[in-house]
Amino acid sequence: MNLTIRILNAGETRATIADLSETLSDCVNGGASLGFMLPFEPKDAVGYWQEIADAVEKGGVILAVAEVEGRVVGTVQVGLASKPNQPHRGDLMKLLVHRSARGLGLSRRLMEAVEAEAARRGRTLLVLDTATGSDAEKIYPRFGWERVGVIPDYAMWPEGGFCATTLFYKRVA
Repeated sequence: MNLTIRILNAGETRATIADLSETLSDCVNGGASLGFMLPFEPKDAVGYWQEIADAVEKGGVILAVAEVEGRVVGTVQVGLASKPNQPHRGDLMKLLVHRSARGLGLSRRLMEAVEAEAARRGRTLLVLDTATGSDAEKIYPRFGWERVGVIPDYAMWPEGGFCATTLFYKRVA
């Protein structure tokens, strides 16, 4: 099996929007709380990924992807804090693995790649939030992230209804 983890530039991001959109749609339709509501089709994700490509181009986002046989089936981002008092911090966002590619260790490899790239860009502290009780919440402690606490009714599940969010942080070097 040909598996690759890459950090994308803006042009590469734009070239993979169809695969990124399919992966995001698959995760939302699988119940992941990612900021989108059902119904959610790949075409509904295109505008989001175009915005991410623009942010990558401006240097505000690091985008890592996992490819299996040349097809993007996983991704994660770090938003680079832009405030003058936060040049050391980044926000980890949207760790996604298409349901068809789960169980291959892609989450761990994506996290290792994006954490290393964030550190290379001078970030020493990363933070994230994820839906409390979700499969994702169970993953982060295994990757060395520290749980901070829970905020009730922070967001909504894709099918509706409030969900709490759990906050995590990790120091990277």
